[in-house]
Amino acid sequence: MKASEVKKGVVFRVDNRTIMVKGVQVQSPSSRSGSTLYKVRGRDVVSKQKFEASYKGDEALQDVDLVRRLVQFLFRDGDGCTFMDVETYDQYTLSDEVLEDEIKYLSDGLEGIYALIVDDLLMGIELPTTVALTIVETSPSIKGASASARTKPATLSTGLVVQVPEYISSGEVIKVNSDSDEFVSRA
Repeated sequence: MKASEVKKGVVFRVDNRTIMVKGVQVQSPSSRSGSTLYKVRGRDVVSKQKFEASYKGDEALQDVDLVRRLVQFLFRDGDGCTFMDVETYDQYTLSDEVLEDEIKYLSDGLEGIYALIVDDLLMGIELPTTVALTIVETSPSIKGASASARTKPATLSTGLVVQVPEYISSGEVIKVNSDSDEFVSRA
């Protein structure tokens, strides 16, 4: 696998460490002779340490066999979050530290969550692209506000704060992009 093919959720090996990618930032060259850099941010799946590195687009990375299993979010407690495989009913628990980016989207009834399993060990989860969440607090909606007008902050049921258009009010269910933390539409 080339570094240019790396994206969020991919697992690869480097220096005898297994890394799960949490994000990739592409940096284009500033001169004609430069090459595009891919800044990879992730976590070592064994030691749970954060990982950051930059690679050129044509650098080869050793990919790892990854199994995706459809799971359901069950509950969150002191140990972390517990998920259940919808086919085998196996339960997996991940700590809040491993789920630092995903935890702000987990709510009861959320469907489309995939467990990412390498060598029979749960490495993390993959959320659906958009997640429907309820607004619990925002300033009052403004009558006559246009769809392309200004935005205001809204606190969602999971504690996530996103910018929403002025015409949205508390109690509404909205769709949020789980990759960019941005408002998409009403649900």
